[in-house]
Amino acid sequence: MRIDDIDRRILRQLQAAPDDPVAELAARAGVSPASFSRRLERLRARGILKGQEALIDWPALGWAVEVSLRFTLDKTDPRAFDEFIAAARKVPEVLEIQTFLGRVDVRLNVIARDMAHYQEIYRSRILTLPHIADIEALMHVARIKTEEGLPL
Repeated sequence: MRIDDIDRRILRQLQAAPDDPVAELAARAGVSPASFSRRLERLRARGILKGQEALIDWPALGWAVEVSLRFTLDKTDPRAFDEFIAAARKVPEVLEIQTFLGRVDVRLNVIARDMAHYQEIYRSRILTLPHIADIEALMHVARIKTEEGLPL
C-alpha cells in the first residue's frame, strides 16, 4: 500500500507521541486537525493503522520473570501446528506466539511473578501442550531495544 508524504508525517507524529492531543499532532505534521483526523480514519480503513494500545510495564506489576520458549513440534500429525497454537492461546501467561520456518517451529513469550511461579506454569501448562518434540528456554535478562515504530 502506498502512502504520501503527509500520511508519513502523520504516522511519524503518532508514533513519536501517541498520547498528544490531535491538534498538537496535526500542527507538528503540518496539517489542520480536521485533515489529520480524516487521514487517520483513511489509514485505519486501509488497515495501515490498526489502532492504539496501552504498553504495560509487567515488572512494575510484579511479573518479574520473562522467558522465551522455543519449540520444535512433532510434525508427524498434520494438525500439530494448529493444535499446539490453539492450546498455547489458552495459557494466560503467554504474551506472544510466533511461528517460524526452520529448526524452531514456534516461540512463546511467557511471563511469571517469580521463578517458583514460572516453574508451576512450565510444569502444569507448558509441558502439557500437544505435539512437543523439543523445548529450549531462554531466560530474559534485559531489554536493550524495543522499537515498534517504522522509520517513515
